[in-house]
Amino acid sequence: MSEVTSKAKAIRLLALDVDGVLTDGRIYYGNNGEELKSFSIKDGLGIKLLQRDGVEVVLITGRSSAIVARRASELGIEDVIQGREDKLTALQEVCAARKLEPGQCAYMGDDLPDLAAVCAAGIGMAPADATAALREAADWVSSCNGGAGAVRQACEQLLRWRGSLDALTANYA
Repeated sequence: MSEVTSKAKAIRLLALDVDGVLTDGRIYYGNNGEELKSFSIKDGLGIKLLQRDGVEVVLITGRSSAIVARRASELGIEDVIQGREDKLTALQEVCAARKLEPGQCAYMGDDLPDLAAVCAAGIGMAPADATAALREAADWVSSCNGGAGAVRQACEQLLRWRGSLDALTANYA
């Protein structure tokens, strides 16, 4: 069994940054001051498949947005940590609350505030358009950009390493 397969079987939680990971990193403002973000429906199904395999998903983001809370609710993500630039500390707090070690967590981020968390996680992940430092530090890099299927690929890769992907997707054939 490869080292990454062994690590993946131990994963109990996937922590995701939002802007640049679940979104393309752009923020749109309407004329009335409303903030808009775009999420990939494909990423959502990937998250649902991972949850069905017993892996909890949490969001850790440096910004605060009602839109993020709404999307998390739609996906059954209970923990949404917003307004936190200290991603490693936030990840450590999530782990402590669940009695998990960082090695039992995967983390996907795209920029420098995510770097320490990517390095501390059992499996660090990044979208294709993450900063060079993140891509170099990550154990796995998606071929998709943030907001364009990177999270879906990450979820499927974790499931593939865990040996669960075929069983979870068989019902769709």
